[in-house]
Amino acid sequence: MVEPLIRVRSLVKQFGPFTALNGIDLDIYRGEVHALLGDNGAGKSTLIRLLSGLYRPDGGQIFVEGKPMRFRSPRDASKAGIGTVYQELALNPLMSVTRNFFMGRELFWGTKPFGLLRMQEMDQITHEEMIKIGIDISDPRQAVGTMSGGQRQTLAIARAIYFGAKVLILDEPTSALGLKQQMEVLKTIVRVRGRGDIAIIFITHNELHSKLVADRYTFLALGEVIGGGLSEELAGEQVRHLMAGGVEMKDLVKELAAARNETFRHAS
Repeated sequence: MVEPLIRVRSLVKQFGPFTALNGIDLDIYRGEVHALLGDNGAGKSTLIRLLSGLYRPDGGQIFVEGKPMRFRSPRDASKAGIGTVYQELALNPLMSVTRNFFMGRELFWGTKPFGLLRMQEMDQITHEEMIKIGIDISDPRQAVGTMSGGQRQTLAIARAIYFGAKVLILDEPTSALGLKQQMEVLKTIVRVRGRGDIAIIFITHNELHSKLVADRYTFLALGEVIGGGLSEELAGEQVRHLMAGGVEMKDLVKELAAARNETFRHAS
């Protein structure tokens, strides 16, 4: 049986009296896109902050390649091979593609910070790594501000992979993009999955995007797992039902009808 790259068991996170996560179990496998879905307040952001070392759990355990982990900071998570690409990309639009790719990890001739930057070598690495996942930047010294939103997402993904990410957490990577740029990002996700050695956790509100790329689903609602499974096991109606937090569509229709009737009575 294939061992999950990440196993989450009985994970709990509380903020005072509020329980944000209540006993989450999750398995993440290499070479798969695992869509993490749920409405606002479901617990998705809290879960990825635990996996990326921003928060510490109040209960439960995270395992990476079978080893129990206690992340005290994002640096600990990064060392364990977890790379997170947030919706607000940590990129400087005025700096070059290369300088953004190596930000904080620049290559020097001589002793840092007094040595000379090995710009030609860094340019070549940046160009090659971007090509690997489908973006050919002709001039890696161009400003990041000249790139499309989809290309910027690809840059952030390529950077995370180059610096050792075994697991990529992609936080709503298509949400602020136009249709063409969304497709650029989805193609990048498919290419990364095709490598076979990296697991991708894809957080999205977009049902169509999840259907296009996801191999496996987990649905959260109010801090708990309410369903999941392989993509071929879940019909479209099941996905919509679980994305809505397990609420039946007919119940939502009744609530809307009641709201319309109430509005009509007040207007009368």
